[in-house]
Amino acid sequence: MDSPRTYAGGSPVQLAAFVVGALFVFVGVLGFIPGVTTHYPEMGFAGHESGALLLNVFQVSILHNLVHLLFGIAGILLSRTWSAARAFLAGGGAIYLALGIYGMVVGQDTPANFVPVNTADNWLHVVLGVGMIALAFLPARHRASATR
Repeated sequence: MDSPRTYAGGSPVQLAAFVVGALFVFVGVLGFIPGVTTHYPEMGFAGHESGALLLNVFQVSILHNLVHLLFGIAGILLSRTWSAARAFLAGGGAIYLALGIYGMVVGQDTPANFVPVNTADNWLHVVLGVGMIALAFLPARHRASATR
């Protein structure tokens, strides 16, 4: 039975979903901090015109940061059950993998680049996607202690 529990009492998949969610919230907040995000006054709401760069590397916009925050909150909430945590990691990983590939195929200065992404973003999205999908296949439960 898949009863709700916190990540501390759950499986490695639940812990992974919680940590990934928390990291996305952290990154979403960082995207709104001038200095951490360079060219802050150039941040647009959405689209490839945004000139803001998180850590002076990753192109971000207000929408991009909001998506990180919402995605992170979803990960934290979905970490309460094994099946939801696994779905978050596998589904979210597939989305990020697709976004990375999309960003590589679509030109960076075209209207089709609705999420401001640059080459660094594209590679990060591919790595995130593969990593999240891999985390979705962590064991369902903790192994019994060897001292038992």
